[in-house]
Amino acid sequence: MSLPSLLLVGCGKMGGALWQGWLKQGLAPSIILDRRCDAPPAPHRVVRTAGEIPGDFKPDIIILAVKPTGMEEALASLRPFLDGAIVISMLAARTVESLRAACGEATSRIVRAMPNTPAAIGKGVTGVCSSDLDDAQRALCTSLLSAVGDVAWVDNEEQLEALTPISGCGPAYVFLLAELLEKEALRVGLPPETARLIARGTVSGAGALLAASDEESETLRKNVTSPNGVTAKALEVLMAPDAWPATMSEAIDNAMKRAREMAS
Repeated sequence: MSLPSLLLVGCGKMGGALWQGWLKQGLAPSIILDRRCDAPPAPHRVVRTAGEIPGDFKPDIIILAVKPTGMEEALASLRPFLDGAIVISMLAARTVESLRAACGEATSRIVRAMPNTPAAIGKGVTGVCSSDLDDAQRALCTSLLSAVGDVAWVDNEEQLEALTPISGCGPAYVFLLAELLEKEALRVGLPPETARLIARGTVSGAGALLAASDEESETLRKNVTSPNGVTAKALEVLMAPDAWPATMSEAIDNAMKRAREMAS
């Protein structure tokens, strides 16, 4: 069964990742609005301006994947297509209230969502909140977003803002770990090809084990850690009070602070 007809506004890194995931699932004829992206396969099409969208095109869902500063301009240009559509915003720190104001008099249903980039391979996690949807519309959004990974509905925007620096930003933290492991492998004398292989394989393999296991992440960590062994000595450094426990909290707080600044 195909996913519903979409209008994807913005096809950068996140929008492009989601689009590729949706294409793999099967997608009713849809349109991308983006000035730079390549043409998608038929029957889908790309337009460079809202004025090029056919007047008889009635998308079930409009996805906003533009930069937050472009929201008002984007929604103003889409007024003819907003009535009756579900508008899913993937814009960090833009509230439902501001989105509804930008939609004007249109009878749109507003949804805020925060996906992450593993959506490109169907392994994303998307946090979602909305008070505008009935059960059928919520199920439609879940179907769309679950095509690219797990979907976590939260009760309100405060919870969505709390989720953003965890899952939305989280892949960057994991990629940084792989980057640092590769650099350390080089530092201790391994050749570049080996350093890259073991760093990436270790991170992706541990993630796959975590996904496949019913055990808590803490338990999996302890399973690798023999008392007074090699791993234990490394973790003594990483788990010191002023190391990862403190710096991760500081990182999350910094991200949340920046999200509030962007919303103001």
